[in-house]
Amino acid sequence: MSQTVTIDIIDDKALNLLVDLERLKLIRLHRQTNNLSDTKSNLHKFKGAMTKQSLHDIDKQLNEMRGEWE
Repeated sequence: MSQTVTIDIIDDKALNLLVDLERLKLIRLHRQTNNLSDTKSNLHKFKGAMTKQSLHDIDKQLNEMRGEWE
């Protein structure tokens, strides 16, 4: 039977215990080098959220917004 659990390591001592459990072949650790893969997988949520605009249109909108604050 295999079960996957996600945990947050708060103290390095806990990680050392988990490594010991892996050495005893009681668990298998799946290490993530960084959270970039999570970010890339979540990008699909925002795809198409903004329409393509020319630089001129974007610059014009920015200037209008800046003008509203003055």
